[in-house]
Amino acid sequence: MLRLINPNSVETLLVAEGTLKPVATKILDTSCIIDGRVEDLLRTGFLEGHILVPQFVLQELQTIADASNDQKRVRGRRGLDILNQIQETFPERITIHSADYEEITTVDAKLVKLAQEINATLLTNDYNLNKVASLQKVTVLNINDLAQAMRPAYLPGDNIDLKIVKQGKEPEQGVGYLNDGTMVVVEEGGQYIGDELTVVVTGALQTSAGRMIFARPEASVMA
Repeated sequence: MLRLINPNSVETLLVAEGTLKPVATKILDTSCIIDGRVEDLLRTGFLEGHILVPQFVLQELQTIADASNDQKRVRGRRGLDILNQIQETFPERITIHSADYEEITTVDAKLVKLAQEINATLLTNDYNLNKVASLQKVTVLNINDLAQAMRPAYLPGDNIDLKIVKQGKEPEQGVGYLNDGTMVVVEEGGQYIGDELTVVVTGALQTSAGRMIFARPEASVMA
């Protein structure tokens, strides 16, 4: 996003001496556009800098939207709708860039190449692209990593209002889910299936599949 800067301003001097760094352009990949959360990030103001959508990413979206597979077609059309919405809402922030690399066959490799050439940051939620780009010293912002980092931390003794939706592995256990999908296993919660109640956190476990919280009904803790 272009803006006028006073050449004698403190900001200009700090950038010139290296104390401040200019905001890097962000390149959107296909998965990030289809995901849709980038629009919310733009609305909050936490995502700075100009947003670049390469023409080859737009072409990939169009190909997905024209796919014979129903699920792919829905995802592709969703991505195109989201991109149109972002362009309408933030016209001064979004640019469709014509850069392409005919000698490179994959979209991921093209994204890495473009990011290297213009010293940009890749915005994605694609695990494999994240790894490949990082190995090639390209800065990556992964929306999934941000979502994980923003999850509230619950400590033993904290209260959670929770709906018990199913039985756990043990008959006396009930299971509910936080808004971010975190599973909460409630001891003595099996009798409350279908009910909303306040539970007290007793512990947490981080596994390769994600985070799991353990709790008890507040009524049983207070008894």
